[in-house]
Amino acid sequence: MIEVPAGLRDVVVTTTELGDVRGREGFYHYREYSAIELAETRSFEDVWFLFVHGRLPSVQERARFAEEVAALRSLPQELEPLLPAIASVGPTFNPLAGLRTALSLWGAARGLPPLWDADPERAMADTLAVCAVTPTILAALHRLRSGKPPLAPRAELSSAANWLYMVTGEVPDDVLASAIERYLICTADHGFSASTFTARVIASAGADVASAVTGAIGAFSGPLHGGAPDRALDSLDAIGSPDRIDRWVGERVLAGDRIMGFGHAVYRVEDPRARMLRETARGLADRPGGELVDFAVTVERRVIEILAELKPGRTLPVNVEFYAGVVMELCGIPRSMFTPTFAVSRVIGWCANILEQTRSGKIIRPVARYAGADAPQPVPQA
Repeated sequence: MIEVPAGLRDVVVTTTELGDVRGREGFYHYREYSAIELAETRSFEDVWFLFVHGRLPSVQERARFAEEVAALRSLPQELEPLLPAIASVGPTFNPLAGLRTALSLWGAARGLPPLWDADPERAMADTLAVCAVTPTILAALHRLRSGKPPLAPRAELSSAANWLYMVTGEVPDDVLASAIERYLICTADHGFSASTFTARVIASAGADVASAVTGAIGAFSGPLHGGAPDRALDSLDAIGSPDRIDRWVGERVLAGDRIMGFGHAVYRVEDPRARMLRETARGLADRPGGELVDFAVTVERRVIEILAELKPGRTLPVNVEFYAGVVMELCGIPRSMFTPTFAVSRVIGWCANILEQTRSGKIIRPVARYAGADAPQPVPQA
């Protein structure tokens, strides 16, 4: 057996052509392109096409692809009457749990075959469909839980604009749609995260696409993975005003408490996603509630300064969740839907990894070191 560090830290488990994260440099890429440059210059559909086909589309291909995926957004008739019951379960709304249930039913309604039995064209078609329908399910569950009827997706809207429309009930202007599009692009994939690894493990067993995505959502729902954008914004609410920043932050630093929105498992310098979303947030500062942007920038600066004073040598730069929450708040997305918005983008990366794993044809089957009592022992008489 080969000994590896806890959590498989820095262990290479496969090869990929989808991208990489270079944490010491503060850089990550999708295939051969900077993910941040893609977010600043291309559409979400372009990046989705890049993950699926391995290259950026031409103008004609972009139009055809956007039309193709927009046609996949609608829910099957068998699923629609079940959504109210899914949305109403539990004392508090858990959209990711609802998504897991609904996607399992969606997969059954669509008749998804095991990936082991699916040819490459069917596997690709199933991944496109699950990516397209995920926003529709999440938005429908949110509106049903809020006592509002779900809104049918609108094929003439881009993926980002359609998401905002289905959640808020308003067609967004270009500025809001562009802000959310940047967020969706920059979070579509990010190396071999726990959820991505989970998706690939399930795909390696030959299970269907919905099973692999559902498993990924389960990993993603953990607070140590995808569940922090709303918590970072809750911290800004708890601080309340600039004159309370130093005391609030200082108390938590001295207590050793985690400050949500700061620090990252991979980056040792500023998270490039946070840098881009900070500028995206500044572009929304003239909107209602835009004073939140200046407040967030001030809090970020003081957290870093206070850490330098109280914990010399400890570097804790801001991460993607901090400004993601600010951007989504100003775009009208309720906090219960912050992490689901993250899932709307990350399902693209999961599915790209699922397709890549399927092509390997090998099951992921590590071993565990047994550390229990010596075996075999006599079985005691009853």
